[in-house]
Amino acid sequence: VGERVIEGPEMIEVTNEKVAVAKEKLKEARTHQKSYADKHRKSLEFQPGDHVFLKVSPARRVRRFGIKGKLSPRF
Repeated sequence: VGERVIEGPEMIEVTNEKVAVAKEKLKEARTHQKSYADKHRKSLEFQPGDHVFLKVSPARRVRRFGIKGKLSPRF
């Protein structure tokens, strides 16, 4: 009672405004999270000839023997 029904182009305009506000809020949250995460990181620089550990994960779809049933990966 007392509420106006939004139709057609006006509804699209209101929806677009809400999407723009949501995108802006997500952008702000992302920058805040990045600044918090960057406080705990230190920059690393490597020189030619330095020894480093390289973490390599196996390619997807690699099956191991003996893993079956509910413990196997879904995808």
